[in-house]
Amino acid sequence: MVTGRIGDWCALFAERHQSGINFALLIISYILYLFIGAGIFSVIELPYEHELRQELKEARQDFLSNNTCVSDAHLEELLARALQASNYGVSVLGNATNRNWDFVSSLFFTSTVLTTTGYGHTVPLSDEGKAFCIFYSIVGIPVTLFFLSTIVERLMDLLSRRPVSYFHRLWAMSRSQLALIHAASLSIIIALFFLFIPAWIFLSLEKDWNFLESLYFCFISLTTIGLGDYVPGETHSKEDNPHPQLYRLAITVYLLLGLVFILVVLETCYELPQLKLLRRRFYKENVRELDSETTNIISRDQLSDQITESADHTHDQLPVISSVLEQADTLRQNGTSTPYTPASGTAANGKLR
Repeated sequence: MVTGRIGDWCALFAERHQSGINFALLIISYILYLFIGAGIFSVIELPYEHELRQELKEARQDFLSNNTCVSDAHLEELLARALQASNYGVSVLGNATNRNWDFVSSLFFTSTVLTTTGYGHTVPLSDEGKAFCIFYSIVGIPVTLFFLSTIVERLMDLLSRRPVSYFHRLWAMSRSQLALIHAASLSIIIALFFLFIPAWIFLSLEKDWNFLESLYFCFISLTTIGLGDYVPGETHSKEDNPHPQLYRLAITVYLLLGLVFILVVLETCYELPQLKLLRRRFYKENVRELDSETTNIISRDQLSDQITESADHTHDQLPVISSVLEQADTLRQNGTSTPYTPASGTAANGKLR
């Protein structure tokens, strides 16, 4: 008896707090996903880190043994200075040919800052530059987000909403299924033109990159992760790249266009009816009651499909009824008329009975 009451209470509690339980499970799942990713990266990368540390240690010992005139302290000081300069985007290799702060390179830097990609290979060196970067980002990042959202909204109407509506009317197909097919097709096309084809181009231009590294750079850049471990043009010599500024400008244009179309794909997937139904499972009950617009958006496609199918079915079955004026013209041409005779009270009452 007590067990049955506890079961009923648990079922009632779960029913009343379903959205809260779902949200708690979502948080736990996300934290678990973080832990799983951390564990996998640790297992994969930790051996490579130990191997690299050992190689550097052996190379340092070999250098000191072959160059006895150089002390360990002086070498440590030189390496520390070189690493510090490298963190500011200045390398001890080929400084005469690479410039990080000419106009085109600065334009590339501002684009990575405002889109929050931030490779980190080039950073302000002076205090004035750091202060201006803070002010410039405070103003520029919200403006960039507004600018990108405006462009994405225009492209969404052109590339997503209109095609789905057109094919929905043309094929009389379920709008939710059609939106899912369209989102998958658009994702494949954007991945082809902004990930795989550019990766193949970078493979031919960057001599030290393989295809995986080129694809890795494209994905990390267009998703604004921007780790900065691969940056195009950093290892080019004057012979390999006679026009480094033009090359850097083309990369800037590619990153901006690619980011816009990646956002279009994400927004298209975000507007899928299936995802809207899934998101509703994590809302509070009072929010779902107040948010009638969201509910109408979710159910509109299903109701529209049902009404369309019902209307088509009714149109096929019902006979064609002529208008009152057409009937009147027909009666006048035939010279006949049918007078209106009201039903008697007895007949009407009999029919009512």
